[in-house]
Formats: sequence, C-alpha cells, structure tokens
Amino acid sequence: MTEPQERSARDEVTMTRIGQAVMLHHGGDREEARDRFLALWAEIVENGNPLHRCTLAHYLADTQDDPEAELAWDLRALSAAEELADGRMPPHALAPAARAFYPTLHLNLAADYARLGRREAARSHLRLSSGALDALDGDAHGETVRSAIVRLGRQLDGDPPTNPGPVRPAP
Repeated sequence: MTEPQERSARDEVTMTRIGQAVMLHHGGDREEARDRFLALWAEIVENGNPLHRCTLAHYLADTQDDPEAELAWDLRALSAAEELADGRMPPHALAPAARAFYPTLHLNLAADYARLGRREAARSHLRLSSGALDALDGDAHGETVRSAIVRLGRQLDGDPPTNPGPVRPAP
C-alpha cells in the first residue's frame, strides 16, 4: 500500500472510531464516550489530522461536566478548523468544506460564553456564527443552526427562549 492509501485507511479508521464514540454518547453513555474520545485524542494530538482534532474536540466538549472544560474543548475545535482552512497545514481535500464548520463552532463558543456569564464574548461569537451562515446549506442542519442562533440571541437579549432545546448542533 502506498503512503497516501495508508493515510486514507488510517483516516477512515479514525473517523469510524469517532463515530462509534458519538453513538455511545447519543445513546446515553456519556462517560464511556468521553473516555474513548480522550483515548483517541491522546493518539492523534501530536501529528493528527486537523479534521479529526476538530471533530474530536467538538464532541469532547459535549461530554464535559464543567463549563470551562467545555469552552476549552470548543476552542480546540475552532483552532483545528482554522488549521484546516487557512493553509497552515499541507493542502487537504476538505479545507474548503471546513468553512461549513464555522457557524456551528462559533455558535457553540457563544453558548459556552453565555453559560459562563461572559455576554460580550458570547455576542461576539454569535456575530461570527451569523456571519458564516453562507457556508451552510438550506437543509435541516442549516436550519437547526439558524434557529439556535436566533434562540441564543434572544436569550442574550434577555428574552425568554421560545424553544429551550439544545443549542449545540453537530458540525
């Protein structure tokens, strides 16, 4: 097998393992999901694909009990997405698609900052999320993100939420 084929196979295995941990988390086994995510993070953090780091950090944030820890993981997710998108890493086939992560990543950071009482930081990330919406399609995911932005904006403005559902859509 050539090096690109080996890398592609490793990438596929990593994404499968991430997906398995996501299923555990969505199935209610948050602790086991967090343990698996952390094990994967330890394996890939040094030289890992920024797409993997972004995805892992995003989902690791969802498994945190402490709002500061959730914020730290969401910041790592954004940093990895920026590496993927801005050319700091060697060219990656998914770099243009990384733009589609920004609305969700900034929305998550806005929600984190809101939970921590840092309203100006929350508003700043909410503006960044809104400004990146052109990267999303008009599909269900895009509409979920758009609705969450409106809902969080209302919360930050002091309006009671009309739908207090989750704010954290998946990337």
